[in-house]
Amino acid sequence: MKKQFAVIGIGRFGSSVAKTLYHMGFEVLAIDSNESRIQELINEVTHAVQADTTDEEALKAIGIRNFDVVVVAIGQDIQASILTTLILKDLGVNTLVVKAQNDLHGKVVQKIGADKVIFPERDMGVRVAHHLISPNIIDYIELSADYSIVEIKAASRMVGKNLSELHIRAKFGCNVIAIKSADKMNIAPHAEDLIKENDILVVVGDNDHLQNFEMSFRE
Repeated sequence: MKKQFAVIGIGRFGSSVAKTLYHMGFEVLAIDSNESRIQELINEVTHAVQADTTDEEALKAIGIRNFDVVVVAIGQDIQASILTTLILKDLGVNTLVVKAQNDLHGKVVQKIGADKVIFPERDMGVRVAHHLISPNIIDYIELSADYSIVEIKAASRMVGKNLSELHIRAKFGCNVIAIKSADKMNIAPHAEDLIKENDILVVVGDNDHLQNFEMSFRE
């Protein structure tokens, strides 16, 4: 069963995370106190609702506890972000990811139970979405609207096989442009190069092809 995500706060960052997850095929609930933002996003997520997330009863009514991951991406209102995080933690949300405005905000939400703190200046929404659905992904860089580079930890099924045996280019239309092994970087890997445990593959390709590649080797 695919993970279910809820994104609270549909500004630039929150909407980027929500839309990326939805277009990757996941169920996404978008929540915002602003009705016009909800209307703008309603066709690009599974469900979108207007709600005050500092109201515990409102969050209970939404069924927020049923979601695998909740992303708090509230904009400038740090007080609302902190209170929402506190309520979600009290309600027993499984995984809680919170966008922080600054280091102090980040420290506060971490102390009250955020599992991961995101700083928008350092983490773009699309990259965060990929990290959420694929823990093997180390980094994600958007080259354009259609092409990206991912750094992905070698799955156990890859270990002991060479690039030729994995058929990554033939099966997925992606190219392995480098392999990181401990402190070494192979920037021109050959078809016969073996994948070792803890190797990191640097792969470039069309976003849809990369997504298929990620899904196929997810553990």
